[in-house]
Amino acid sequence: MITHVTLTQGSEPEWDAAMHDRLESATQREGWLGNQLLIPLEAPNQRTVVGTWSTRAAWEAWHADDAFLETRERMEGLQEGPSETTWYEVVTEEH
Repeated sequence: MITHVTLTQGSEPEWDAAMHDRLESATQREGWLGNQLLIPLEAPNQRTVVGTWSTRAAWEAWHADDAFLETRERMEGLQEGPSETTWYEVVTEEH
């Protein structure tokens, strides 16, 4: 799953802190495999979240978690418009 977000100018530190807490809480969830938070070099108010889950159902269950809901409240109003999420299926993976 890859999500693209544009942040309201000046809200980046607050949004990043809330997303850090959100992604950290995901590590305790069944089905979580990994995540990355990326900032494009040419667009410091944009973020890309790359999340890897064993199933989409596990990812959806995480959205009902108290920690996820708490960060949603903290992030309210810090984005310019809705985020855009696209799902991908892993073909190959190397580390």
